[in-house]
Amino acid sequence: MIERPTPSNRPPQDVKTGNMPHLVLASGSPRRAEILASVGLKADVRPTDIPEHRTPGDGTPESWALRLASEKAAAASRLLPDAITLGADTVVVINGEVLGKPSGPEDALVTLGRLRNRTHRVVTAVALAGPFGKSSGWSSTDVRIRDLDDREIVDYVHSGLPLDKAGSYGIQDQPFDPAERIKGCYLNVVGLPLCLTTELFELAGTSLNVKCNDCSEPMNTVSVRS
Repeated sequence: MIERPTPSNRPPQDVKTGNMPHLVLASGSPRRAEILASVGLKADVRPTDIPEHRTPGDGTPESWALRLASEKAAAASRLLPDAITLGADTVVVINGEVLGKPSGPEDALVTLGRLRNRTHRVVTAVALAGPFGKSSGWSSTDVRIRDLDDREIVDYVHSGLPLDKAGSYGIQDQPFDPAERIKGCYLNVVGLPLCLTTELFELAGTSLNVKCNDCSEPMNTVSVRS
């Protein structure tokens, strides 16, 4: 079992919010909002309606996730140009194939059957937009799913928990506890890597003074554009 704190029980950190502009989360994911709240960042949640299908220009899983995260942040920024807007997108990759959210319970059953007792990658892209310009990056985590038995998978799918999650699982979901081991940032798999997000805020001229305590050899790539 991987002993990792979930966003709701993480100890609060000392975030310097005095000069923090209005923060907008361009995502309807409750997990991302919880991660931000766990370090003292209150976000104005404004989900966008950016289509999440893959386009011909999305050559890699990373470029796909980056495009979606950037488009979400940009869409929210057009409505609230004085705010810092944060967009994010998470994809699960196994043998080069991207697994999104399941289309329904049967799809979730098949996906979990494929993932068990194997290692896959989880990529989360994060993008910020605001008066400072734009910055973005992605984080990658290797996840080994334990040897789940059929009954566990069926019960988990019947709970409804995997149906809104990329790859049909939540690493934080208990008592399912699907991961045997990880390499990279744990919160990246939950949906928002704090280590990467902190780097992007630094580029935006805002220091969060946040330490990502859930990382083991974080694998982050950051790009900047005005």
